[in-house]
Amino acid sequence: MAAAKASLFFSPSECFLTTRLCKLFSTTQKPSFPSPSSSSITLTNVLNADAVYTKLPPRLRNARQEQERDAISLLNERIRREHAKRDHSPLRPAMDSEEADKYIQLVKEQQQRGLQKLKSDRARQGAPHDAAQPTFSYKVDPYTLRSGDYVVHRKVGIGRFVGIKFDVPKDSKEPIEYVFIEYADGMAKLPVKQASRLLYRYNLPNETKRPRTLSKLSDTSAWERRRMKGKVAVQKMVVDLMELYLHRLKQKRPPYPKTPAMAEFASQFPFEPTPDQKQAFSDVERDLTESENPMDRLICGDVGFGKTEVALRAIFCVVSAGKQAMVLAPTIVLAKQHFDVISERFSRYPNIRVGLLSRFQTKSEKEEYLSMIKDGRVDIIVGTHSLLGNRVEYNNLGLLVVDEEQRFGVKQKERIASFKTSVDVLTLSATPIPRTLYLALTGFRDASLISTPPPERVPIRTHLSAYSKDKVISAIKHELDRGGRVFYVLPRIKGLEDVMEFLELAFPHVEIAIAHGKQYSKQLEETMERFARGDIRILICTNIVESGLDIQNANTIIIQDVQQFGLAQLYQLRGRVGRADKEAHAHLFYPDKSLLSDHALERLAALEECCELGQGFQLAERDMAIRGFGNIFGEQQTGDVGNVGIDLFFEMLFESLSKVDEHRVISVPYPAMELDININPHLPSEYINHLENPMQIINSAEKAAEKDIFNLMQFTENLRRQYGKEPYSMEILLKKLYVRRMAADLGITSIYASGKMVGMKTNMSKKVFKLITDSATSDIHQNSLIFEDGQIKAELLLELPKEQLLNWIFQCLAELYSSLPTLIKY
Repeated sequence: MAAAKASLFFSPSECFLTTRLCKLFSTTQKPSFPSPSSSSITLTNVLNADAVYTKLPPRLRNARQEQERDAISLLNERIRREHAKRDHSPLRPAMDSEEADKYIQLVKEQQQRGLQKLKSDRARQGAPHDAAQPTFSYKVDPYTLRSGDYVVHRKVGIGRFVGIKFDVPKDSKEPIEYVFIEYADGMAKLPVKQASRLLYRYNLPNETKRPRTLSKLSDTSAWERRRMKGKVAVQKMVVDLMELYLHRLKQKRPPYPKTPAMAEFASQFPFEPTPDQKQAFSDVERDLTESENPMDRLICGDVGFGKTEVALRAIFCVVSAGKQAMVLAPTIVLAKQHFDVISERFSRYPNIRVGLLSRFQTKSEKEEYLSMIKDGRVDIIVGTHSLLGNRVEYNNLGLLVVDEEQRFGVKQKERIASFKTSVDVLTLSATPIPRTLYLALTGFRDASLISTPPPERVPIRTHLSAYSKDKVISAIKHELDRGGRVFYVLPRIKGLEDVMEFLELAFPHVEIAIAHGKQYSKQLEETMERFARGDIRILICTNIVESGLDIQNANTIIIQDVQQFGLAQLYQLRGRVGRADKEAHAHLFYPDKSLLSDHALERLAALEECCELGQGFQLAERDMAIRGFGNIFGEQQTGDVGNVGIDLFFEMLFESLSKVDEHRVISVPYPAMELDININPHLPSEYINHLENPMQIINSAEKAAEKDIFNLMQFTENLRRQYGKEPYSMEILLKKLYVRRMAADLGITSIYASGKMVGMKTNMSKKVFKLITDSATSDIHQNSLIFEDGQIKAELLLELPKEQLLNWIFQCLAELYSSLPTLIKY
């Protein structure tokens, strides 16, 4: 058998200490520890052990602890660290292999629909498409590149595009076009046809497009490591997606009844729906009345295009069936507007009660509302993130409507995600954050796009220029002269008073007011209402007005220090105007172009380009490439995207999604996992006497290991907390439990040793083994393991004593176990 050689991982001093300990703990008696197939551990012979532990010189005991940090503690820390990154995800549902097969097939079908949508969308945009390409491609057309652009060659790495020139190949006399790319150590050229199959544009999230360094033609190993890091990050995202989606498919609820009252409610809509609106109505109704799985749909519609009406009809459907509906808004201003709209629309239905929970209320009012929500005396609850708090208990929640999810914080998004597995969720957004857009595009989340403007809407004219007081006065005067109102937006509260002084001097007879989130609630509410009525003509504010304010006669918005806003924020702010039949103006002012980064300039140019109505969806795609797609799940950062650039990262993501069933590990029952290494550690009598009930403790350890790795970790930590660090023999006993638990989770049925060879029989596929070893952080284990005939094998340099062998197996499995987050575990 050809097998790779493995390092022993012991320093000379550690080998001496370990050998000395092996001799001290050895016994002439035949070990009576249970056979490998046994699932229990007894204390036969253990309780009669000599007090060898106490005879060890303290110098030797301390030396061993100083020279190697406890391997079990290190493993526990690593598992907890990984779990902490993922603990926002719902618990995985109990699911057998056959059931998982069915759901994974459903996921693949859904994902294929997402890829088809991507292909058709890109085809409409004129993107090149290779008919032979089985998966969607983000590759770049070389003719669209400009000199100086950074590109990624899938096999070589990151380079700088120089240009396209004709050159004569060695085996031909006819010149052909070549793409010339500069790398760190030289220039490369490749035919245009080949370049179109291998090149990607290099974009980075949350920073400029300049990479840290160019790759080397002479050494591609560094690039291969970067690409592998990106691949592992991609695979972890896929697992998160799969587990969330499988959990949602596993949840069932009876379809809501389709009643004549729904048609009657829809008939009260005073406008003629656009074709896109009709489709969105139909999509949501089908989700609620025909599907048994909870809805998770994104309604992506430009500002004022009728998203709210879609939500109102969904609310009516759910509430009519006796369930509660929650409407979640990012600001109290928007929540109040939703409350007013919903209250007016449902005023014909006295049995349906609408409530608003906000910081505007007194403590007693809040307590009363919380009691009503819990008792089911409120059917529709509107509010901000306070609705997600632990104090809010719902009587029978059926629907969650989230408006502008991108405005919520990380913890709030995680709480929203937890609802998605148990109730129907409808998300409204004019500019979806890249995370929701990405989910919609890949088919893991249903999306309805409303891109048709109402007939009376007129596009907003966008003006981008350096700040000057004359331009500001001219813009405001133009709006006031035609009887309109003006928003004046700044990024911070600090400058509001200065602008107020300037405008009061320029327009002494015009009513001007300030609004921001730090004001007293009643004052803020009153200011907003007076502006809506027209008593206030100029409102100086922060981006608290970013979402939802529907003021028909406010048709000019001035945004100062525009470079401090994100693209999605600017698009939303611009949408506060242009809701009537008058032409609206958005004036974006920056202090000095020399102060703007390339990143900021590109963001602003994109906004000017997307001045047509209904382009929020396309804008978010552009924003994804410029700003990055933020947090995919919870607090998972996208630093790994920088290794390969966004375009290659997405292509790897789509490839991984389309092969999701190939990256699956099926665990085996813990009792069925056999550890065929005859090792029987004897506990020192002093430690046995120190334990309150040693037999019960050993049995508890076995039961904890049989449940799962977290119960075993909890047991070990509690044992150490109560009795201190265990002696070496007890550590060996615990490692046996850890080895069997980790092996069972990895689908390993037995572990055995024969001379210098260690073998692990497993049900995993060769592709899963490769993914696990590619993900491993230790080159030693990466290079020492091979997969052969359904077994993972390693050939050591020499035959190890049993305890050293167990330590090696423990370290090896700990390394493989760290790759579990990249695998579907059903």
